[in-house]
Amino acid sequence: MSYSTKSASLILLALAISAFSIGTAEFVMAGVLPNIASTFSVSISVAGWLMTAYAIGVMVSAPILTAVTILLPRKYVLIGLMSLFVLGNIISALASNYSVLMAGRVISALCHGAFFGVGAVVAAEVVSPERKGRAIALMFTGLTLANVLGVPMGTFLGQNFGWRSMFWVISLLGTIGMIGIAFLLPYQKVVSTIKLKQELVMFKHPQVWLSLFVTAFGFGGLFASFAYIAPMMTEVAGFSADSLFGLLVLFGLGLVSGNMIGGRAGDKALVPAICILMLLLGITLFVFTFTSHVQSLAAITLFLLGVFGFSIVSPVQAQVIKEAKDAATLASATNISFFNVGIAAGTYLGGLTIHLGFGLTSPSWVGGTLVITGLLIQGINIVLNKRSLLK
Repeated sequence: MSYSTKSASLILLALAISAFSIGTAEFVMAGVLPNIASTFSVSISVAGWLMTAYAIGVMVSAPILTAVTILLPRKYVLIGLMSLFVLGNIISALASNYSVLMAGRVISALCHGAFFGVGAVVAAEVVSPERKGRAIALMFTGLTLANVLGVPMGTFLGQNFGWRSMFWVISLLGTIGMIGIAFLLPYQKVVSTIKLKQELVMFKHPQVWLSLFVTAFGFGGLFASFAYIAPMMTEVAGFSADSLFGLLVLFGLGLVSGNMIGGRAGDKALVPAICILMLLLGITLFVFTFTSHVQSLAAITLFLLGVFGFSIVSPVQAQVIKEAKDAATLASATNISFFNVGIAAGTYLGGLTIHLGFGLTSPSWVGGTLVITGLLIQGINIVLNKRSLLK
């Protein structure tokens, strides 16, 4: 099915709006962890597990829900997933204790991986082949704008009207996104002759697994640090709690810049882009361990963390889709799952080092180590691909 430029733009807009609401729900916890910890009388590290649990929910559900719905019309799949997302956030808003909030987070997480997996495939299909990377990046712009607008907005609401108000607003945003999909995305029956068994064949290829782990280690490194950005900026750098809004906007601006840089770089030279951008991300995380003690340097490094952190998103997504060939839908969703494998591991390890007494800056060197490990895995992937070409 061919799409006009206007139709493609509207479809990408609908996906971006939905991505904005989902991204806000996932990332906003970083700005309100102290508030939630205070409400339920738990430690910062325990409150951080709400992010870990969300990531695990995405990790487990992404390939399963994608496999179950793979032959269903994508429009209805996306609407159903957004309905689940809204339900989870309403439960979170009404949570009377930590366990109920945890349940709400997990339920809302169930939509995440499958939505971005299916959405990325839709985004790539509605544009010409040479613009696929930018189309995926445009959908993920909703995710980055969530950090520019959504996360600061949620942090502001949490500090001034209570963290529950944040979840009510996210529920409203999710509903708007769902309505947008219903009206803008045309019905299209899935006519692919590829069956689930054929899609599962992709897991036999080591390059696919290596690409998935590059995603996990790269994004896990980013979130090992970012999950604890609120206490790091207030207790180490010495910023006031009111300054978090501006700092998160600064980080979000970095994400938007990085997302577009990554999309264009990936279209020009995918593999070199991944290597260079991951190296820069790893260096930034190690540097952040030291610059977080000085306000001006901490702010600059936070911005760069956003730039390099999200510059890898669309390239690694494109790499997995490319490696999987005919199994693009399941591969795309599985890669979203591995984004969250990384988030779960990164937030857990970052919190663990704090719990063990290594200080609030320790998540940054943990993150740097994870990213460099991912870069080494990418190197192995490159070698295997070269050997395959020589056969």
